[in-house]
Amino acid sequence: MPIADEILRVDLAAERVTSEEIPEQWLERYVGGKGIGARYLYEKLESGTDPHSPANILLFVVGPLTGYTPGDQRYAAITKSPLTGTFLDSYAGGTFPALLAGSLDNQMGVLVTGEADQPVVLSIDGGEATLEPAPDLWGLDARETCEQFPDAAVACVGPAGEAGVQYATIASDGGDHHAGRGGAGTVMGAKKLKAVVVYGSEPEPERGKLADLRRRSEEAFADSDVGRWLAASETVETVDFANEVGALPTHGWQAGRFEGADEIGIERVREAATGRERPDDPVPGGFCVDSDEGESVPRGATPIVLGAGLGIDDWNAVATLGTICDRLGMDVITVGNAVAWAVRASQEGLIHRDLEFGDEEAVRTLIEEIATRSTPLGDALAGGVAGAAQRFGGDDLIPTVKGMELSSYDPRSAETMALAYATSDRGACHRRARPVELETVSGDHRSVHERVRSVVAEQNRRAVLWSLIADDFLEEVLRPDTVVEWLTAVGYDLEADDLALAGERIWTLVRLFNVREGFTREDDELPTTLTEPIEGGPKDGNAIDPDAFDVLLDRYYAIRDWDQQGRPTAALLRRLDLATVPDEETPVSRVSEDTP
Repeated sequence: MPIADEILRVDLAAERVTSEEIPEQWLERYVGGKGIGARYLYEKLESGTDPHSPANILLFVVGPLTGYTPGDQRYAAITKSPLTGTFLDSYAGGTFPALLAGSLDNQMGVLVTGEADQPVVLSIDGGEATLEPAPDLWGLDARETCEQFPDAAVACVGPAGEAGVQYATIASDGGDHHAGRGGAGTVMGAKKLKAVVVYGSEPEPERGKLADLRRRSEEAFADSDVGRWLAASETVETVDFANEVGALPTHGWQAGRFEGADEIGIERVREAATGRERPDDPVPGGFCVDSDEGESVPRGATPIVLGAGLGIDDWNAVATLGTICDRLGMDVITVGNAVAWAVRASQEGLIHRDLEFGDEEAVRTLIEEIATRSTPLGDALAGGVAGAAQRFGGDDLIPTVKGMELSSYDPRSAETMALAYATSDRGACHRRARPVELETVSGDHRSVHERVRSVVAEQNRRAVLWSLIADDFLEEVLRPDTVVEWLTAVGYDLEADDLALAGERIWTLVRLFNVREGFTREDDELPTTLTEPIEGGPKDGNAIDPDAFDVLLDRYYAIRDWDQQGRPTAALLRRLDLATVPDEETPVSRVSEDTP
């Protein structure tokens, strides 16, 4: 089986499509997905580029295992984030990733540059791509856009991406799946690329090794703790878990438990569900539910940020608000936090708008104002919490890291989770590492060094999984020896040690991108919001101690072999074969190699 060793390049301004080889060394060192996307973004994007400008780059990338592994398939949307200014990798599942992999032939992804003169659609089939004008699609929401192509899989922007909302998503499957966080859809909308449409069929495991690996992995995944959890509850159960341990962000991060959690938790969702997304799959996907805006597939973030976060305990109302966000093409996590900021800002007298927690009609109105930027408040909130606070004040109301809002878990319930948020490469993200699950349930009696090292190891492992690209929930069954088997079956010659180095190398390369953009230790600090005590639940009164957190961050940098400003050292770059990669604009630490 030949390795996909080319990239499809699309210049929207010149209306030109070409295909070029990916350097062989890049495939060896960065594997695919996140790694290859990061290497292209660092190499091709000039530092200081405005994320909204035609000069920004947008990649749609798959990996060597996309379409083959069990569970939900993934693709990566990679760009410079309009919301945070950092490197951005955002992932989506559904039907689009496997069909994208199947339609690309021997290409691993699509690199899009420039800006079209008018709205266009990029169609891909058999490794060939064409651009077609699509002015009639501009203004359609995600579901309406996908319905225009009944025989294909579609990734598109909705009205929020067209309007330049800083956290617009790239939606697929009618809005049931999103490359959600950080604003990849904003970049796509700025380029006037309304949709990417892929035809053909999914990659199929051939008889022999690949088919056997697929069967074994499906059985192991379905029988794993994570597989059984997803089959029973999908991610919606995180509402119940976070509420139980006192980590559920409630009423704009003021409390850790929500009295109405049972009304928006897993049992209520099961009662409301009309079925499962993939009913015949060993892990059947999300719950399909009806709402006032039609059927949707809500994830755990929906009831967390649009329910508990906004004080709404009516499941139908929460599902409806989530469906509106999905169709408009906006990240529900940032939307929920932005509206929560508005409620708290209203209570503090920073804005002149009568808003209260629990008022679903007011929330719906404000969501629509954000998507269209049709009012001064909606326009401000289209920049996220950080953008609104810059205009009105109140930067201590809702926590953000690098300009991205925190998501599922309140880190005041788990100190190491605070470190995971702070050091996430794209801004506050709970998917890079999730130590909250261990720390809140069984208590964490490990040393500071051991706890920090576990965060580093998890970040590195997921960098590899997102380069394969495999769903990070497959972590239990895609251990290094199994991954080596998979990669050998698709033509790669890598060992377990190579993969461990690749994960660290990819994480370090992304850090080089971010420090070149001006990010320092200050950007890895936690917001002051989290130094205030949480209210309610078993963690009542907990707060992050800034001095204790600095100890964690110091140790994190030392384990990573970064200096105390968070810059990778020259010695580290040599060990990872990155020494020749940094350009003159990238600050590299020259501290002594024997610095502890």
